[in-house]
Amino acid sequence: MAKLYASFKVVNLMVFLEVVIFVNGHEFHTRQQLMYAAENCALQGSAYATKTVRSRAICGVKCGMDERCKSFNFNDCNKTCELNLATRREHPEDFNATQGSVYFDADEDTPLSSLTDSSLNLYRSCKMLLDAGYHSSGIYTIYPERFDGCSLRVYCDMETDGGGWIVFQRRQDGSVDFYRNWAEYQAGFGDRSGEFWLGNDNLVTLTSDDSRGTWELRVDLEDWEGNTAWAKYSDFKISPGEYNLNIGQYDASSSAGDSLAYHRGRPFTTNDHDNDASGSYHCAQSLHGAWWFGWCSHSDLNGEYYPDEHAAAHEKGVYWHYWKGHSYSLKTSQMKLRAMRQ
Repeated sequence: MAKLYASFKVVNLMVFLEVVIFVNGHEFHTRQQLMYAAENCALQGSAYATKTVRSRAICGVKCGMDERCKSFNFNDCNKTCELNLATRREHPEDFNATQGSVYFDADEDTPLSSLTDSSLNLYRSCKMLLDAGYHSSGIYTIYPERFDGCSLRVYCDMETDGGGWIVFQRRQDGSVDFYRNWAEYQAGFGDRSGEFWLGNDNLVTLTSDDSRGTWELRVDLEDWEGNTAWAKYSDFKISPGEYNLNIGQYDASSSAGDSLAYHRGRPFTTNDHDNDASGSYHCAQSLHGAWWFGWCSHSDLNGEYYPDEHAAAHEKGVYWHYWKGHSYSLKTSQMKLRAMRQ
């Protein structure tokens, strides 16, 4: 029976790949290739396989063992390995600067494309992007200070209230199920261009101790008649551990009413992780939502989505008590944070 061995070594920005097959004691070299690296770059749109591996060297071995693989990207932040059907020379228009990623192929000129962190525009927030001249709302890549050089894809609202907002929650059509467990809310889910939750771990890192007092929270709401309202709070922060909600002063000029004061300091609750203050009554399960429940809530923008305002029962649906009451399920909601200082 044939036994397959793969060996590799990393030298500076080069990966040496070799697949050796031993058959009946005889050694056969089936592929040998020298791969060169371009730091902080990636070839986009050519991946046919995506894997999670421990290192760029292991990613290189997987490429070397697959005859289809012409190049690969490895992301040092999330350990994602992408095997590509093409190279940067074949698709130069798709070869882009990507902080935290490294690109490999067999072209000895590839290292000339390497970029240092100082040569990249590492915007830490939507506010910094706005100040740099990016005025269109949409999905951007930011490099928050506490992410250790890793990137975060976010939706930036560049129009509302002066712009520069990182949107971390959106409800608009019921296309995404928000009745999720602790791990899913921890990691985030949904589509940033549609309905989504950015992830509690991301919120903790964004609003960490090093950024105390530098973030504000804005909530934008719309009812089924096209009316809108908003609420804004200073000093927004999500604490590690149980993801407690920390908010400062309510902006008195807000039009939606203060439906978060009741939840100030409360830990987060999901259908499988009960942190509410209601004893044996499980708010998240009973209300089909996930929120900073007390007994139970004055708001729940992660509740079950209903097709009109009359479909929801008391404390069911997507609601904000001090605007439309406990039994009115809203058409849309957005939660967003913005850096107050940089």
